[in-house]
Amino acid sequence: MTPTILILYYSRHGATQNLADAIATGVVRAGGEPLLRTVTGPGSPASARDLAITKEDLTHCDGLIMGSPVRFGHMASALQQFWETTSDSWLRGELQGKPAGIFTSGSSLHSGQETTLLSMGVPLLHHGMLLCGIPYTEPAIQQTQAGGSPYGASHVEHGRGKQLTEHEVQAAAALGKRVTVAAKALKNVHEQGLI
Repeated sequence: MTPTILILYYSRHGATQNLADAIATGVVRAGGEPLLRTVTGPGSPASARDLAITKEDLTHCDGLIMGSPVRFGHMASALQQFWETTSDSWLRGELQGKPAGIFTSGSSLHSGQETTLLSMGVPLLHHGMLLCGIPYTEPAIQQTQAGGSPYGASHVEHGRGKQLTEHEVQAAAALGKRVTVAAKALKNVHEQGLI
């Protein structure tokens, strides 16, 4: 069966959404089905293109990749508020044992990207998810002069605006592929009743 990978993001100016699109490309290349969802921000929808996430999206996904712009080293409040409503999913263990990944965007190299990525992993770990990063064997991580880290995909603006570099696109696609491959393997193991 084709795994469904939920790509949940908040994007104000488009860079995080561009990373979500690059991740979706990696999901498709690995044989998965990307499901792009967003959260609403203060006073307005965060995306005119993608639907707002529902609890059912969490229940039915086989993996999840979450993205946010940097907000003082943490995820955007709209994403945090969403996770604060998921106690029922947590109690039922709906995300337990599913693979996850994280991504972010910021204005400069020292804008807090790595702390944002690490802090975004916390609610996913509390839900029992298996956090996937991007290994250094991925050439884009070794060669990048902008975003991308072993913690997850990222974009560094450096005056380019929301336009991703080639290495940022490659790293994001690699994250999508990695989570999808893990989701396929775990789904197979669950279907065989091995765990």
